[in-house]
Amino acid sequence: MAVPEVIPIAYEPHGRTEAIGRYADGQFLGSVTYAFPKGFVLDAGWEEHKRLYAVLHTFDADGRHRDSEIWCAGSWAEQQRDPGSPDSVLARARVHLATLLRSLPRRTYTDIAIRPFQLTYENVLFGMVTGEDEGEPWAELYPDQLGFGAPWDGSYDT
Repeated sequence: MAVPEVIPIAYEPHGRTEAIGRYADGQFLGSVTYAFPKGFVLDAGWEEHKRLYAVLHTFDADGRHRDSEIWCAGSWAEQQRDPGSPDSVLARARVHLATLLRSLPRRTYTDIAIRPFQLTYENVLFGMVTGEDEGEPWAELYPDQLGFGAPWDGSYDT
């Protein structure tokens, strides 16, 4: 079985896919996710290179990528300096994503189905990338590291 043209993603309240659904102009997928830039090699000082992003991708009703709003809230090192603060990197990212989501008219949280896409922002890969994993068709949401495969029912692996 090949990767389907449109990849289903199941809405999971309080889970990794809690910020997905439909709005007046199509579909959306939001997340708060840490990422390293492409080609980064883990070494001393890695904490400054691991960055937290608030991301909102929008799609038309047929799952074609329309636009992406990506905002870097700061680094892992910054988050560790004051993790419980209401102004921490994580808190800022969550607030920013919530603001982006509130801007979507007639927003409802539900399952979606999107087509593969990819873009690079600050040397970080974002998108739904397809290929094979151990010989099996596979799709993965980057940089969230959510993997989708047969039976293509919207469930994911991490």
